[in-house]
Amino acid sequence: MSDDFVIVDPEAVPPESFQTCETAVRKLTEPLGCTELRVNQVLVEPGEVTTPHTHDGQEEVFSAVTDGQIAIDGDVHDVPAGALVRVHPDTIRNLCNHTEERHVWLAFGAPPVGSVENFGEYVVEE
Repeated sequence: MSDDFVIVDPEAVPPESFQTCETAVRKLTEPLGCTELRVNQVLVEPGEVTTPHTHDGQEEVFSAVTDGQIAIDGDVHDVPAGALVRVHPDTIRNLCNHTEERHVWLAFGAPPVGSVENFGEYVVEE
């Protein structure tokens, strides 16, 4: 693998479930060789909702590959395909799907704190 660039087809990475919910995620950070940010593809099926959370010290940007929905502090926002959503580390966020179609997102977090296996600074309110 070259240190200069890497091309990864997310479809080639097996999906797993998040630790806190059933939503499928393809962890792309390692296949891409990223060291300064985390990258995941999140597949949100109709009726699914990811766990509301914050990240101490990690800003996130979500890219809607398809039309999607994101809840910010409990308010659901429709996001058109191709749009980006930036979320402050202290803001409660979660992806949701109240439609009949699968939603596909790319999630970028920097700096790279925690992971899908070890949430580290991932904060879930009780």
